[in-house]
Amino acid sequence: MAPHRYTPGRSAMVHSETVAAAAAPGRYYGEPHKFDPSFRGPVCRRSCTDVLCCLFFVIVILSYVALGIVAWLHGDPRKVLHPTDSYGQFCGQKGTPNAKKPILFYFNILKCANPAILINLLCPTTQMCVSQCPDKFATYSETQLQHKLNKSYWEYYKQFCKPGFNNPEKPVSQVLRDEDCPSMIIPSRPFLQRCLPDFTTLNGTVTIANRTRFKDALEIPHSVSELQHATKTITGLVDTKEMGMKIMEDYSQSWAWILIGLLISLAVSLIFILLLRFTAGLLLWTTIITFILLLAYGIWYCSMVWSQLKHTPGSDVAITEVGLQTDLQVYLQLRQTWIILLVSLAVTEASILTMLIFLRRRVRVAIALLREASKAIGHIMSTLLFPVVTFLLLTVCVSYWAVTAVYLASSGEAIYKVMSPYVSCPYTNSTCNPETFNRTNISTSVLCLGSQCQFAFYGGETSYHRYLFLLQLFNLLVFLWLVNFSLALEQCTLAGTFANYYWAKRKPQDIPACPLLLSFIRAVRYHIGSLAFGALILSVVQLLRIILEYLEQKLKGIDNSLSRFMMCCLKCCFWGLEKLIRYLNHNAYIMVAIYGKNFCTSAKEAFFLLMRNVVRVAVLDRVTDFLLFLGKLLIAGGVGAVAFYFFTRKIPVIQEEVPHLNYYWVPLLTVVIGAYLIAHGFFSVYAICVETLFLCFCDDLERNDGSAEKPFLMSPELHRILGKPSPFR
Repeated sequence: MAPHRYTPGRSAMVHSETVAAAAAPGRYYGEPHKFDPSFRGPVCRRSCTDVLCCLFFVIVILSYVALGIVAWLHGDPRKVLHPTDSYGQFCGQKGTPNAKKPILFYFNILKCANPAILINLLCPTTQMCVSQCPDKFATYSETQLQHKLNKSYWEYYKQFCKPGFNNPEKPVSQVLRDEDCPSMIIPSRPFLQRCLPDFTTLNGTVTIANRTRFKDALEIPHSVSELQHATKTITGLVDTKEMGMKIMEDYSQSWAWILIGLLISLAVSLIFILLLRFTAGLLLWTTIITFILLLAYGIWYCSMVWSQLKHTPGSDVAITEVGLQTDLQVYLQLRQTWIILLVSLAVTEASILTMLIFLRRRVRVAIALLREASKAIGHIMSTLLFPVVTFLLLTVCVSYWAVTAVYLASSGEAIYKVMSPYVSCPYTNSTCNPETFNRTNISTSVLCLGSQCQFAFYGGETSYHRYLFLLQLFNLLVFLWLVNFSLALEQCTLAGTFANYYWAKRKPQDIPACPLLLSFIRAVRYHIGSLAFGALILSVVQLLRIILEYLEQKLKGIDNSLSRFMMCCLKCCFWGLEKLIRYLNHNAYIMVAIYGKNFCTSAKEAFFLLMRNVVRVAVLDRVTDFLLFLGKLLIAGGVGAVAFYFFTRKIPVIQEEVPHLNYYWVPLLTVVIGAYLIAHGFFSVYAICVETLFLCFCDDLERNDGSAEKPFLMSPELHRILGKPSPFR
């Protein structure tokens, strides 16, 4: 074979585009890197970056640990997890009079329909802990009369009265005034440890114990619809609870098959990545064509079912008329469902075909870049396991934040406030003492008739309790900071690893031993401050978005077009700002991993480098992301299709092994979502690899010219497939 001979003219052609672009004023940005014979990529000498931010980050973590300790000392999760009566005592707490009373009972649940509950978030009626919910209708006046004939009536009724009250002869008016006993009891059942009306349906009519109307102790008539209105915020949860119980039952029956499905998706993802190393072009084109064919089949199938339902009675009903149904088969009997699916699939198919027609050359380039990334990952297979480390870090962050939030929410002593059924009561939400409340002028005030001194929340008057809300915000901000830092550490570590591959003159001989471990050590030793700096900027923007969402929920009932418009604009702006910062941070972390500079310098150089190659970035980055997305969809869709045929008993060989399920879509969705997340974990490594190689390639073109003095460090194949002629011939 003839020896390679360097040709200056050919070299000029290699980097003429980038160099000329950098020299053109007003068109490109920043100064390209100059040739440095001592530059060896990530192995170059480094020093600690953003030291002040690193120290601040360490101080915040120590403060966060201290906050967790203080919250643990002051908090009690039982205050949040268990119901509390009007005296601030836990229902079912061992060692207390309520030890055998785990259920909360409302004296007059009709008061829960009052608009004041929307403001105070508490039902303005006495709440007591009971051992069981009432199972029959009874009023206090009826019980007084029956007590004279049989004492068992009073023994049953008094368990729903205040502890210690045992005077069935007390006049009804005084009993109701002092809230000694409820005016009436109705058949109820426990839900979330609370007694709620036991609604049943009789011949299409909602009833309670076959009744639609009833009277209280004052002979005031009431209807079942009033109870439904009083519990409308909770009755929806009853169906949710029943559905949840069925879902948990399905999980208990199918967990082994779900695990098998996830293991299959893990194996398929790994095989897919291994095949990419050897047959990247063939496999990716096969993926694209397969996806197109699946979409075409879906369009044909939807049109066929849509036409078959044409003569089916009731198939023309609109989805909005059906409402929310737990049985998906209901929607599959509607023609509107299939026409929506058909249009969605057709639009997706047309978009993909259009992209392939007009960007076919860029697609080939993106495939070639993925092939080079496959080689890099093939030489450093340990990178595929690093997302597991990130997952563990995120699990620790989420767990610590959740536990700290619960302990903060349960800190302090019981605080009692005046709860009135009337918004006009001037004493509403003022603190009170339940032991002396009935002797105050509040209970006798005309504007506050029916007011009660009830347990409101746990708090206190110390500085710690006064600033609990700010401490919760601090807990949330640090949580977001740690999450973003964990993701930044993964990106920087993987970028440094793949940069080692790119800048090695002889691959794989010059790749250092254990490159992933070395890159991780470099990131932790030198660049914690830079990673924390970028993560903090992103976390502040995310916190502002969360605050905007909170304010929107608070202002939802206000009919003000201007406020809604401003809120929508702010949400849109901060959404775009978060996307921009996330993208800049991602590329800045890559530059930090390669060159070891501080965050601001790395972000600036990454931005200018991308601007000088804006056309390649705009096309290659999007096309590559799209191809990886198709791979994830193919894996999730393929595993999901097998799971669908399995759980719907359409595989004759193993029909007998399929468990009996209430909702077959429960394990099916779990398998599909799990398969997608598993594929995403593997392909995220690929995405970082492609972006790192691309940035290294762009910088290589600026730093070197292909001459003997300044040779390119990219592989000849990468140099050729990205549209540049070889520097040698």
